[in-house]
Order: sequence, then structure tokens, then C-alpha cells
Amino acid sequence: MLFRKAKNLVGLDIGSSAVKLVELRAGKEGKFQLVRAGLESLSPEAIVDGAIMDSSLVVETITRLLASTGVKNPNVAVSVSGHSVIVKKIQLPTMPEDELSESIRWEAEQYVPFDINDVYLDYVVLEPGAPGETMGVLLVAAKKEKVDDYKNVVTQAGRTPGLVDVDVFALQNCYEVNYGLDPTRVVALVNIGASVMNVNILAGGQTVFWRDITFGGNQFTDALQKAFSLNFEQAEALKRGEPVGGQSAQSIQPVLTGVCEDVAGELQKTIDFFHATSGSDKVDTIVLSGGGSRVAHLDEVLKEKFGLPVEIMNPFRSVTADDRAVDPAWLSENGPSLAIGVGLAVRKLGE
Repeated sequence: MLFRKAKNLVGLDIGSSAVKLVELRAGKEGKFQLVRAGLESLSPEAIVDGAIMDSSLVVETITRLLASTGVKNPNVAVSVSGHSVIVKKIQLPTMPEDELSESIRWEAEQYVPFDINDVYLDYVVLEPGAPGETMGVLLVAAKKEKVDDYKNVVTQAGRTPGLVDVDVFALQNCYEVNYGLDPTRVVALVNIGASVMNVNILAGGQTVFWRDITFGGNQFTDALQKAFSLNFEQAEALKRGEPVGGQSAQSIQPVLTGVCEDVAGELQKTIDFFHATSGSDKVDTIVLSGGGSRVAHLDEVLKEKFGLPVEIMNPFRSVTADDRAVDPAWLSENGPSLAIGVGLAVRKLGE
């Protein structure tokens, strides 16, 4: 079957507070149509700092989400992030592909702070060099234990893990599909999950800096719990704008704003480090996504802090959606949380 089409993958973003699902159908000219989308909350003890602590809870949540969305496709893409994942751009002497594939393991030992036998390795040549010069190679290493844990929960839920990606690259895929890549602008993509903030800075149409920061939406929840003596569920509801214990959006805003300032501080450190290590002197735009991006006034705090345009990413800006398949109101509310899922769903089996 020489011209057989590559199979679509279901994007499954297994986060520490929820599992998000996106299924797309590829159309003409690189366009996509949304087929199914869904989100199931996950108990906070199931995944801690990106590590699966209770696999049975995660499997139950995935199974429930697959059933509620009616997804039949057996092939699933997931992604990982955090301290167990190392992404580095390295310079190597220019060499043929077959020689690189044989030597990459030895080269990686110099850059990966784990036992090389305990990680999965992958790489891509970003900047081919002329003979006798150097070439830029993007090296990715992920601890086998973490990757295998994510693959196992998918398998136990009755699906096939067809691809394991990295959160920052799934985020870039989502942005590229919906907004394109402007080689003249530097864009900071910031995905704020419950416990991890993924940062991917794009310049010249490609990734030039990436970092996972252990800081996220849980900090807003913790602050509300302490300020108003609430349990986790009550604070989460209050963060979403639901009335709890007589508290209003106005009464909790000072608490949220304080954490927004902390987010800005963490992001400032990252952007400063980017400037210091890349030689670049500017970021043109900050684009937010993830559940944490929906916190009231976060974008305004960041605009004031950095003096830059700040916008919330729409992962379906260039993706057509059938109103009969996914409720438009639900999609509008939850869209920013689905960015990683969209970035996974645009991938194909065998890539």
C-alpha cells in the first residue's frame, strides 16, 4: 500500500488535575476538523509533580473520558514534561545520518544528568552543517520509568500508545497549526498547568529556548485555601468563579493577583535567562494556554509586568468544529486547557 494515509492519533493530555482528550480529522492544505473533545477531572493525589502515583485512578479517568466522548480510534498520543525530561540543543561535528545514529548515545552521555541506560533518547538535526563544520542537533532524553508509566496507563485503558511527545513541542505544534510561524517575531508560549508551567520560546520560526517550571494553577488553589479556610474542592470551585462560602469574585481577587505576581516573577526569571544565554534582546508577544491561563486578570498582570502584548491562545482558531460534535460554549470555556491535546492530535502514527 504505497500511498496509504498515515493514521490519526487521539491526543491525550494526562495532567495532574485533569485528563484532556482531542481527536482531529486532517483535511486539505494542512487544515484540521475537530471530531471529539473532552475533559475529566483527576484526583490531586493521582499524579504528583508529573509522576503517576495512583495508576488505577488515572486508568479509571482515561476510561471514563474515552467512554463519554465515544472515541473508537485505538491509537493514542501522550506527552511528558518536568525534571525527568531533558531537552538540549547541542553542536556536533557534521556527520552522515548513519554515523550520527550510532554515536548519539555516546554524545548524549555528556549532556544527560541520568544514567544513559535509564533513558529513552531521540534527536533531530536542526541545522545541517557543511563537511568539516558543526551541525545543530536537538537532543531529547526522558526517563524510561516515567515514559513507561504513561504508556502503561494508556494500555490498561484499552488503547495503544502510538507516540510519546514532550509537552513544549506539543504546545508548539498547536500554536503553529493555528497561528503559523512568523520568522520575524519572538513568541513566548506559556502553558500553565496545575503543577507545571511549560515555556517554549520561538524565534526565526523554530524553538530556541524551552523550560518546565514547577509552578502552576495549584498555587492559586493553595492561596485560596489558606486565605479563606477552604478545602481543595471548595478552593478549586472558587477559582473557577463559582460562589463558595459567601465569597465573591471581588473578594478573592487580591489573593489571585498576589499569585499572578508570583507567576510573573517566575516567568521573568525564565525570560531573563533566555536573554542571557541566547543573545536575544527581546520577546515580542506572550501567548498563554492551559487551565491556569484562565485565572482572572493574569494576562493584565503580565502585560503590566513585561510591557508586551499578552493573549490567551485559541487552540481551535484554525480548526473547524462541528457544533453537533462539541458544544461551542464548553469549547469556548475549556479551549485553553486543550492546547497540549491539540498539539498531540495533529501528529500521525509512525512520525
